[in-house]
Parts: sequence; C-alpha cells; structure tokens
Amino acid sequence: MISGNGGGQDGGTEFTADGLDWVLRNACGTAGLDPDGAELLRLGSNAVYRLSASPIIVRIARDPDVLEEMDRAVRVARWLEAEDLPATRVPAGVAQPVVVGGRVVTFWESVQEREEYGTVGELADLLRRLHWLEEPESLRLPYFDPFAKLSASLRQMDGVTEDDRAFLEDRAGKLNKDYDRLDFVLPFGMIHGDANIGNVLRHRDGHAVLIDLDGFALAPREWDLVLTSMFYERYGWHTRAEYEEFVHRYGFDLMNWPGYEVLADLRELMMVVWLGHQVAASKKSAGEFARRVHSLRTGQDRNEWRAF
Repeated sequence: MISGNGGGQDGGTEFTADGLDWVLRNACGTAGLDPDGAELLRLGSNAVYRLSASPIIVRIARDPDVLEEMDRAVRVARWLEAEDLPATRVPAGVAQPVVVGGRVVTFWESVQEREEYGTVGELADLLRRLHWLEEPESLRLPYFDPFAKLSASLRQMDGVTEDDRAFLEDRAGKLNKDYDRLDFVLPFGMIHGDANIGNVLRHRDGHAVLIDLDGFALAPREWDLVLTSMFYERYGWHTRAEYEEFVHRYGFDLMNWPGYEVLADLRELMMVVWLGHQVAASKKSAGEFARRVHSLRTGQDRNEWRAF
C-alpha cells in the first residue's frame, strides 16, 4: 500500500477528473502499469478508468473509508476465480488495494473493450450458482445491516433540503419497524448485495460475468432478487417476458412472497438516498432526486423514474 497527499482540505484529493489524474498516475506507477491515454468511463461512486496500454480497469473510490471493503472485494474476486464462477477478475501479481492522496484504488481485468450488458436470465443463472456456494470463513464477510448503511447515507447527503431529509428519515424509521417483522423464506447466506442487470457484463469470450463485488455480505437471499423484481414491477425497466425468464431460471418469484412490498420500499428508499448524494454536483441528479421524492410523498407511479 502507498499513500500520499494532494489537494483536498481533508488530506484527500478532490474527486474531479483533473484532481484524480495525479492519483491515477501514482497508483498505476505503484502497480507497474502505464496510465498514458487512460479513458475516464464514469465519475460517480467511483471514478472508473480504462487503460489503453493494457486490458485493465482502474477504480478510484469516492468514499475514503472503504479500504477494508475494497480489500474484501479483491479477496472475493480471487475466491470466485478459484470456484470458477464467472465474475470480474483481478490481475495477477498486482498488490492491492493501494491508497493515494487519501483515495482507495483497485485494479480489475477489463471484461471487453466496450460495455455490453448480459441478460436478466443470465443474471438469474449467476445468482443461482452464487447462492449455492459456501463461502470460506477467511473472506470474513460482514452481516448486511440495511439500516446502518441507510442511516449513514442519510447523514451524508449534501445539498438536499432539511424538509426532504426529515421526510426520508421518517420513512426509514417506519420501514425499520416493518422490516423487523419480515419472515424470510430463502436460506440465509452470501449475497452479491447489488444484484441487478447493470452489474452483469458480457465478456469478450461471450459469457456473462458479475461485476462490482464491493457489497458481498451475509444476508437473506431475498436481497439479491428484489432489484430485478422492482425494475419490472415498479419502473418498467424489464419486460414481463424478461422477468418471467428470471423467475424460471432462478426458481423463485419474490413478488409472491408477502414481504416483497416492504423489502422493495426499503431498497427503493436506499436508491433515492444514494441519488441524494449527487444533488450538489449534478443538475440531472438533482432533478431526478426531486422527481423520486415527490413520488414517495404522493404515492404516484414510478414509471417516470429514470435509471442511473
């Protein structure tokens, strides 16, 4: 691990394309990689770069306190490779994660040169295989506590009105009580944590792989199914045929479970709060956040929500 200083008043580098160039170059230098010509693919919860000199993706985390989480993600990736489960791989011989300018940096093998998503059916296949695996104790996976994560996220929102924050906190409190009464029916065990079609990419060889392994944890398996159900039932982002294929290939229809609405309401609230973190930096995010909060306040349909 290396560290350095540069830029931010908190000892970390400003999370902008210009500010992170120094982080990218120093991290690549430590890993023995060439950063020249790197392409910035996205700047959100992570800054994601594709190197031009080698088939490597570099991720720089916005949150400076994710060193343990990213160390675990790297160990999960190596274990999944040993289990032959199709998932994003880490390059051999690269010691990671590294910390530069207060930012946590990890390196991943590029799946292919362009971004192509898998299918909902392939997501179901991957989750079914994943949920059959028995994770080793050496991974030290945490127990997933949605309300601890949500409470921290609510406190960290920047640029939202106090009225909106109070409304979201009140909604979280009510859902906490409902969640405690849920009777989960699927086995408790390892989950991906953010299982949705956006985290299934097409490999250059043609097969689908899971990406974004940061959220691996121990929890009721229903958590890994709820996003696909919501994307179909609430937002119309999946067709009926796609959802039926997902259910057929995984073997369980979450929407027939009595606790579905509570779990979906909670996962939806987490999505809204996540977007609230981007309000101060993006007019597009601010507009979508306002649309979503209005829907929650009024009970309007979510069919105008846009994917982020």
